[in-house]
Amino acid sequence: MTKAELITIISDRADLSKAQARLALEVVLDSVTESLKSGDEVRLVGFGSFVPVSRSAGIARNPRTGETVKRPASKSARFRMGEGLKKALN
Repeated sequence: MTKAELITIISDRADLSKAQARLALEVVLDSVTESLKSGDEVRLVGFGSFVPVSRSAGIARNPRTGETVKRPASKSARFRMGEGLKKALN
């Protein structure tokens, strides 16, 4: 599903205009992003959790050339599936 398809579904199900649905989705995504950037976990009960993860700097190897390179520290996010979503999928 693409972002445009999700906006259409939100618009239809919530009886909103596409502009309102787009704004609502943008606000949710921006809020999740800001929480993760500040190091906070985002929990959506029954759906799952987005957890910020810090990866320390290290040494990596280029598989094509075998050359070792320094890998900078980085931040990422992981998703943990909630029970409700797990039951819906199985």
